[in-house]
Amino acid sequence: MSASTDTIAAIATAMGEASIAVIRVSGPEAITIVDRIFLSNSKLKDCATHTVHYGMINKIDDQSVIDEVLVTVMREPRTYTREDVVEVSTHGGWQAVQAVLREIIRAGARYAEPGEFTKRAYLHGRIDLSQAEGVMELIAAQTDLARVAALRQVQGTLKQSIQAIRHNMLEVLARIEVTIDYPEHDDEQATSEFVEEKAKGLMRRLHDLLDEALHGRILRDGVRLAIVGRPNVGKSSLLNSLVKVDRAIVTDIPGTTRDVIEERVDIGGIPFAIVDTAGIRETEDIVEKIGVAKSREVVEQADFIVVLLDGSRPLVETDLELLGLLAHKKGFVLINKVDLPIAIDTDFVDHQVGTERVMLYSTFSHQDLLKFEQKICHFVAGSGQQVSDAPFLASNRHIMLLEETLDCLQNVLDSVQEGQTLDLVAVDMQQAWITLGEVIGETPREDLLDQIFSQFCLGK
Repeated sequence: MSASTDTIAAIATAMGEASIAVIRVSGPEAITIVDRIFLSNSKLKDCATHTVHYGMINKIDDQSVIDEVLVTVMREPRTYTREDVVEVSTHGGWQAVQAVLREIIRAGARYAEPGEFTKRAYLHGRIDLSQAEGVMELIAAQTDLARVAALRQVQGTLKQSIQAIRHNMLEVLARIEVTIDYPEHDDEQATSEFVEEKAKGLMRRLHDLLDEALHGRILRDGVRLAIVGRPNVGKSSLLNSLVKVDRAIVTDIPGTTRDVIEERVDIGGIPFAIVDTAGIRETEDIVEKIGVAKSREVVEQADFIVVLLDGSRPLVETDLELLGLLAHKKGFVLINKVDLPIAIDTDFVDHQVGTERVMLYSTFSHQDLLKFEQKICHFVAGSGQQVSDAPFLASNRHIMLLEETLDCLQNVLDSVQEGQTLDLVAVDMQQAWITLGEVIGETPREDLLDQIFSQFCLGK
């Protein structure tokens, strides 16, 4: 499978008003094409690689000036695509950058498809498929921790893990091959024991990678957290504290929040969508009733819930209903207003949901807010291990392929334990090796590549 031999161009920066915009051109004719419309003291074809040149972009037919630009020349193979690349820095207005791009197309390039630059980098062997997907994750990163984790994938951490596992699979296949071809030099029983031990070890390593998939998904997609409770327990105050602005109206009047309010915030490097719900209670107010119904929907859809209780008031039936949600939802209880005299039965709450899932809290304590943020990060991401320490495994494609590889290894294990011949065992081990290779693009399919790179933005 080879990359296209034509030359492509696209805007590589976000559209909108800005001081500059960058148009990327890549392909065998990149330098020649831009040279046709670039007026400067020297021709780009005579310039050294990785140099920047000032000049004007002119119309190809009448030589009228379109824009004043800086042009960067980068000659293959030391470029992003391993092709000749030219980047034209124009003024950032929509009209200017579009006019320059149209002229580059008229001079001989074609419009790039989404992700085509990164696809060419992959097809030319500069990066593997997992690194290419890491580029997309890096662009989409919502927090600094997600950025670091995605960058590790771009730098090849997942690739290295996959290659190491596949290398061990080849060792097993080689041992089987020797036993089949030279039975007088190797013992079949010893080989079977060797294969069984290795298969179990490989499965443990794949399970470890899959365990990290939860962290990868959290970093990529974020967590939808719903704050639920009776009216006037402090839900809106908690939302305002988390987002650091007065996003929700706070009053002493119960039922102030009548609709769902959602805000996105970075807590401990994890992207959260914090949802403040209408206070849940029985009401005859039609508008408030709609808000309560929406709140119940939000609870069902949430990844994580915080049940907020008023520590200055005894528990009521609605509180017990909300505590019951934690029987099948991930989350914990926050007992608010502990700066006031305590009237709630904290021992009962501890018994209902477990002490580790209960926290005392005061809206007026900054330390309590910090503890709350640490607690939700711990509950969402598991232990205190940094998510970025492990290979980034957010893609559903990666997860599916690892699960298929595990199935193949389980077949290996079953065949060995059932006393099947080694040639049958080798078939499943080889399939495991092939399937795992798809993670890094060792055995790519054209339709798969099109699907992956179509998700990229233009210019990347």
